[in-house]
Amino acid sequence: MNIEQMFLNPERLWWLLLIPLLVAAYVYLTRRKNRSGMRFTNTGVLGAVVPVQSQWRRHLAVALTLLSLAALTIAWSRPSGVDRVPRERATIVLVLDVSQSMASTDVKPNRLDAAKDEAKQFVASLPAQYNVALVSLSGNPAARMPPTTDRGQVNRAIDALTLQDSTAIGDAINVAMATLQSAPKAADGSIPPGAIVLLSDGQNTAGRSPTQEAAEAAKAKVPIYTIAYGTENGYVDLDGKREKVPPDKALLQRIASMTNGQAYAAENVGQLDSVYKNIRSEVGYEEVRKEITATWAGYGLAFAVVAALAAVSLGARWP
Repeated sequence: MNIEQMFLNPERLWWLLLIPLLVAAYVYLTRRKNRSGMRFTNTGVLGAVVPVQSQWRRHLAVALTLLSLAALTIAWSRPSGVDRVPRERATIVLVLDVSQSMASTDVKPNRLDAAKDEAKQFVASLPAQYNVALVSLSGNPAARMPPTTDRGQVNRAIDALTLQDSTAIGDAINVAMATLQSAPKAADGSIPPGAIVLLSDGQNTAGRSPTQEAAEAAKAKVPIYTIAYGTENGYVDLDGKREKVPPDKALLQRIASMTNGQAYAAENVGQLDSVYKNIRSEVGYEEVRKEITATWAGYGLAFAVVAALAAVSLGARWP
């Protein structure tokens, strides 16, 4: 984030250069005063005539005054901050792995059935006005449900998922991006913001390059939230041979990083539920910039009040 994004009038920040000049002037005058004070040899008489001032209170008053000046200068420059506000509408494409490795029972009763149940709970937790779409991830990814607000249709599509061969993560991202484009447009013709939630339990074995497709999603500013599902010890028996099926966490992490999404790992149902809650929080809000001049003006006023009290204390004679 550059300075122009943080302040509406960044050119006014140049006035902050006065503060180090004032500090230098204060140090110079303080040292000059101390040298002048050495001319008085009878300190007893001087103490009776001139009240002794607390050095630390004087320094504190000056420091608070300068802080007040800095805060007011920042306020004058009209700073802006980021606020998280609920999205009014969005489209979420849920990509679920249905490759043969999802038959592994390291997650009870098996990865696919547990993933289906948690996916339906996730869909139910999204705001009612959100469109939800479903894409199956296998060697031949396909859109199983176009974007819709009908949660019943989405749930039936999830229940209908069955195991298939291979894992083409890149192709699945490509299908998910095309599915996003079919989302209903707003009254003004704009496409609602979209995000992809991709759950996979294995390594890419076919199709397009996942990172190249992730790069295309990044260009379109579509974040991909990835879930590496299952344990390192998961296995399936295929054609009489036992195959280990650990999730490819490194690849999914790279996809999420490239698209400004988040990467998660879930080894059981409880962790998957927690992951979906985190994702819901991420996709359910958007960052909106707002001016926070009043906040910095308040800081300046607070520093000024404390500085004034410190200045008053300098002139008071304490018993």
